Amino acid sequence: MLRSLYSGISGMKNFQTKLDVVANNISNVNTSGFKKSRVTFKDIVSQQLSGASASTANRGSVNGMQVGLGSTVGSIDTIHTNAAPSTTGRQLDIAITGDGYFRVGTGNEISYTRYGNFKLSDEGDLITADGLFVLTADNQKINIPADEAKSFAIAPDGTVTYVDQNNNSVKAGQISLATFSNPDGLMKMGDNLYSESLSSGAAQIVAPGEGSSGKLQTSALEMSNVDLSEEFSEMIIAQRGFQSNAKIITTSDEILQELVNLKR
Repeated sequence: MLRSLYSGISGMKNFQTKLDVVANNISNVNTSGFKKSRVTFKDIVSQQLSGASASTANRGSVNGMQVGLGSTVGSIDTIHTNAAPSTTGRQLDIAITGDGYFRVGTGNEISYTRYGNFKLSDEGDLITADGLFVLTADNQKINIPADEAKSFAIAPDGTVTYVDQNNNSVKAGQISLATFSNPDGLMKMGDNLYSESLSSGAAQIVAPGEGSSGKLQTSALEMSNVDLSEEFSEMIIAQRGFQSNAKIITTSDEILQELVNLKR
């Protein structure tokens, strides 16, 4: 009887975790470059009531008997599928058409993001909305001097050029991207940033368009890959699973109460 109580409790905890993940996905449905998460479950070790026996001359083999002791969270995975770009008309909004990540920060501390909402600082550096520098392959800043540049352009291969006061085309730098052998292993840091981990592998620095990194699309931002219809379905599953496990607990409690009443 107590086994069913503990199984019900573990199920309620797991579906609460699932609901937390679904809620976070839905809350970020309009967050540019956001990658949704999912929860998987696995069973806890089962209690063995009797062991299996091999065949003998008098009878065949007998299977062992086990009772499961509930479930636990198996994994919480980040789904790094690409989402469609949304046209914004703003020149410094950049979307990646492949699997690459922008490299932002400084040479000593580098983060990765799919959120291409960039701007120019007061000194002409290309930065993120939070002030992190967009880096080249050799960890240099990309600078478009405001007092010299009449206009600028960003090519699909990440090359940033500007036209100076003498109408000469000057290269300001090239935006670099990073790819990973296991992007699912990246750790979310908040602010649309990721950091590499032991499971993600080291970042492979590439130019846009190399390998599977993808080219850059200006005047566009990558949308979130959250599908609301899918998330609402998962939310219903989580709700019903939570209610079913709660019913297990109340039913077990009722049976325990009947056993107590037998004493009277």
